[in-house]
Amino acid sequence: MKRYVTLLTFMIFGLTASAQSPCKSGLCVVQYNAEWNAGKSVDWLSKLTDCKVQEIDIAKDTKAASTYKIVVVPTIVIYNNGEEVKRFQANIMMEMEATKDDVQGAIDDIIMEGF
Repeated sequence: MKRYVTLLTFMIFGLTASAQSPCKSGLCVVQYNAEWNAGKSVDWLSKLTDCKVQEIDIAKDTKAASTYKIVVVPTIVIYNNGEEVKRFQANIMMEMEATKDDVQGAIDDIIMEGF
């Protein structure tokens, strides 16, 4: 019986852990936004280096906002091997104040910490 409880706990933990990030491995940058705010998306996301890039529309993926704790769009989150390591959120006008250099600098720092 104890083995089954342990297995069940592992399965539940595994499902919970996989829901923590849309990126399972490596360094990944995700921009969360909504189609109604598309005009305020960052246009430099694809220019980031040494990472994967993904965009999630929380208007289409209605569970994403609560799953990833998105309270304002756009929000940019950096994940490293599935774990959130840095978050940049828009201001009250729903404009991203972080620059490409800010996000790239955070990516570079994460890479350097791995050495």
